[in-house]
Amino acid sequence: MTESLWNGFRRIDFTFEGFAAILVFPKEETATENWLMKTEYFDAFPQLEVDMLTRGWHLAYLQNVTRWCLDEDLDRKQRFCVYLHETYGLSLKCVPVGMSCGGLIGSKFAGKHPAHVAGLYLDAPVLNLLSSPGGCGRGNTAHLMAEFTEATGMTLVDLLSYREHPIDFMPVWLSHRIPVVLIYGKEDDLVPYEENGRIVEDYYRRHGGTLLAVGKDGCGHHPHGLADNAPIVAFLLAHCSQ
Repeated sequence: MTESLWNGFRRIDFTFEGFAAILVFPKEETATENWLMKTEYFDAFPQLEVDMLTRGWHLAYLQNVTRWCLDEDLDRKQRFCVYLHETYGLSLKCVPVGMSCGGLIGSKFAGKHPAHVAGLYLDAPVLNLLSSPGGCGRGNTAHLMAEFTEATGMTLVDLLSYREHPIDFMPVWLSHRIPVVLIYGKEDDLVPYEENGRIVEDYYRRHGGTLLAVGKDGCGHHPHGLADNAPIVAFLLAHCSQ
């Protein structure tokens, strides 16, 4: 285990079941049992995580075999939740922070292990694999298909009959009353919102789910987050605190 500072907060790096793990602590005087789990790209666009650390939340990360979401990664994350609860007193429920392919991982984690999810933060998320990386819609993503196939063994033909896209788990999220934050760029041509997040937004609004959806004018796939994350922070504090 090694210790360092991450954006002014105490950070420990260690291994969990042979995979790199990170835990960042809030200041002791503000600490709560609440925590975020960054599902991929740990250091990318970290402002929301810093905002929540200042409010007493912890931040954790566990390395994946691949960014394209294997069941073994999801199951390891479930055990990681239990470990953090038993070792550091964190809640058994976290808020996955999923950006792009991290959204694929976070949303499927909520579908497979909903008892460990207090809410979902999805930012330009991959939710429909036929759209991205499949490139079956308007997205410019077909170049990613070879990487996806190498990582998962699935081809585009396999995806046509696949029934575990993240959007297939929406009834599970809703039945467990999992609140969802959706942040997206209106000009995203890598993970088009109409083929991904919009499906979740429409489903949640139609069925009375708890949702915050914010689109950014003139924004593509990047940057993630908002210029002012106050609406996201307020939503997480109001709906996802344990």
